[in-house]
Amino acid sequence: MVVIDTHLARGAPNGGATFHNQGGPFGRTNGAKRIVCVDVTGLPLCVRVVSASTSEASAVEQILDDLVLTGADERLELVLVDRGTARSAATRLSARFNDEVRRVGGDEPPRNEHGTKVFRPIRHAWRVKVAHGHLVRRRRLARCFENTVTSATGWLHVASVSELLRALC
Repeated sequence: MVVIDTHLARGAPNGGATFHNQGGPFGRTNGAKRIVCVDVTGLPLCVRVVSASTSEASAVEQILDDLVLTGADERLELVLVDRGTARSAATRLSARFNDEVRRVGGDEPPRNEHGTKVFRPIRHAWRVKVAHGHLVRRRRLARCFENTVTSATGWLHVASVSELLRALC
């Protein structure tokens, strides 16, 4: 089982020309979307940086392609994604990769007896959030300072290898 999630890293004001712009209600947001795939222990298996305008389903598809290229998909049976991936996209990805792609987290946030929204962590999905938190601790990844996808992905690889070594020691 793996868990895949994306995280939008805002761009630095002095980052120069950017490869990543995402439209929004307040105009463009400079930043990059970081995709992290973790195993059941929370260690990163595969990471990638894409343009901030990339859809969640496309990001999941790209990271699954990377897992196939590295051979890490041989024992894979279950892929958990959050509700940013549509049900139809999860079904399409399940058929394409011959693995179950399951959305976790309901469409409606949980509420208490008074009807107010409450936070409840989603089982297994919190592991990828923790991995994002560990990776962002690296000063270089606090914001997206890079001007190319290759450079941003390289720094994310360095941080994930560092995280793996920290966990092993």
